[in-house]
Amino acid sequence: MSPVPLTVTGADKLRAELHEMKTVQRPAVIAAIAEARAHGDLSENAEYEAAKEKQGFIEGRIAELEAKLSNAQIINPSLLNADGACVFGATIDLKDMDSDVIVTYQIVGDDEADIKEGKISISSPISRALIGKYAGDIAVVEAPGGIREYEILDVKYI
Repeated sequence: MSPVPLTVTGADKLRAELHEMKTVQRPAVIAAIAEARAHGDLSENAEYEAAKEKQGFIEGRIAELEAKLSNAQIINPSLLNADGACVFGATIDLKDMDSDVIVTYQIVGDDEADIKEGKISISSPISRALIGKYAGDIAVVEAPGGIREYEILDVKYI
C-alpha cells in the first residue's frame, strides 16, 4: 500500500474511529452473535446472520483503518515552510473568476475530505489545479461541470 497523506487532525479522527470500532462496536457485535446463538437453530436465524454480516463489516473496517494508519504520512500544516505555495495541508482563499464568490479550502487526504467543512481531497480536480501555485496565480480547474477559473488570494499553513 502506498503512503496515505493525512493531516494531524485527520489521523486523530481515524485513530478515534479505530478505537470506537475495537472497544465499542466489536464487543457489541460479539455479544449480539452470542445472544443469537442462544436462540437455537443457526440455519434459520436471521439475527445470527445479520450479526455475522455486521461483524464482517466491522472487522474489514478495522483492518482498513489499521492499514491506513500504518502507512500514514502525517503532515502538520502549521510546520510547513512552502514559501507560499499551495501544498498538501495548506488553507487557500480562492475567488471564483466567474461569480466573484470567495471560498476557503484546505487540501487534505482522501479520508478527510468534506466540502461542507471546506476540506478538499488532494486527488480532487481543484486540488490538482492548485498544487504548486502561489497567491496571485490563476488556477484553471477542469471540473465535471466545465472549466472554472479561480484566483488564489491567500495561502496559509494553519
